[in-house]
Amino acid sequence: MMKTLRSMVLVGIAALAAFCAKDKGAWQGTIEEVDGVTIVRNPAQPVLDGGLFSLEEELSIGDDSGSRAVAFSDISHLTADDQGRIYALDRKESCVQVFDADGRHLRTIGQPGQGPGDLNEPIFVYFLRGELLVTQYERLSFFSPAGDLLRTVPMVKETPSRARCNSRGNIIGTSSVFDPATPETYAFVLKLYDPEIAPIRELARVQMKRRIGGPVNPMLPTIYMTVDDQDRIIFAYPDKYEIQVFAPDGTLTRKILKAYDPVTITEEEKAASVEGAPPQIKFDFPERHPPFLRFIHDEAGRLYVQTYEKAGGTDAYVHDVFDPEGRFIARAPLKRTPVLFRGGRLYSLEESEEGYPVIKRYRVIEASPAPAGRRPD
Repeated sequence: MMKTLRSMVLVGIAALAAFCAKDKGAWQGTIEEVDGVTIVRNPAQPVLDGGLFSLEEELSIGDDSGSRAVAFSDISHLTADDQGRIYALDRKESCVQVFDADGRHLRTIGQPGQGPGDLNEPIFVYFLRGELLVTQYERLSFFSPAGDLLRTVPMVKETPSRARCNSRGNIIGTSSVFDPATPETYAFVLKLYDPEIAPIRELARVQMKRRIGGPVNPMLPTIYMTVDDQDRIIFAYPDKYEIQVFAPDGTLTRKILKAYDPVTITEEEKAASVEGAPPQIKFDFPERHPPFLRFIHDEAGRLYVQTYEKAGGTDAYVHDVFDPEGRFIARAPLKRTPVLFRGGRLYSLEESEEGYPVIKRYRVIEASPAPAGRRPD
């Protein structure tokens, strides 16, 4: 039996567009063009205030909800197709579990190994142009929805992590580059590749310091990247609140900046981050979290940036929401970890009360918007 439906506040889509059309002066940021790149500077407060649509839970897989009780080992990522089929990547078992739109298990794709159709240390799973892509450290594997292996692209000279495909078949990914001449530093590099992982162009490079023999910072900011439904490449290394947007050909077109209040790292978070570490390792914690952790986009091109701010005593994290132009329009509390907007639904990876991974699907229900600082009558 499906659990009682629950709802929580998010941001409206159609209602938001209607409001912005009526009140274009509500946004208090600035937009300028510098050397061909649009710079969008956002204030700390969004355009809109209050709940603009709710999320109604309609499916749960992996807990005790009757016929959908499935025991996952380590569901680390998921995707969905246009028919609502769900593809859940079980990293520990090196396979993809496939469910229909009602949560019934259909099939298992892949198994541990190095052979054709096998998966070796899978990382992410995506669905695009009728194909299922499973990224691994040494290769990319493409499957049909039925689980037939279509092709494998080995990573030989280039080994991009978090590899994504766009609708043109090109691949976008990040990699770490070490130069023996400068052992004290390394670089995170974002590149655009052709379908065979031959480099087309470098998009961004972030230089990092290496700690050799000194204390370890277990809370370093991480590189994050996604490709939206318009093939725009969205990239950030959150040592500052700056998100870079690239055109499908790799041209930098926009930078989105936002004022923010840093979130202090708690003693509980420090303890959790080093749990199980050998006692001889020394740690050096920063005082504050980075500006954000990750981001996803919806089908209308809006960006949801997960911050470290908790939503008032709940297990939800505040997400800053930006419109396709990069304007900060709303704040949305979402449970960790929202993964995908598709077909008017939000797919999320959460935990059961016992701490096991659970897949949730929510239906988006629109409501009326209100500008920031004003409440609806």
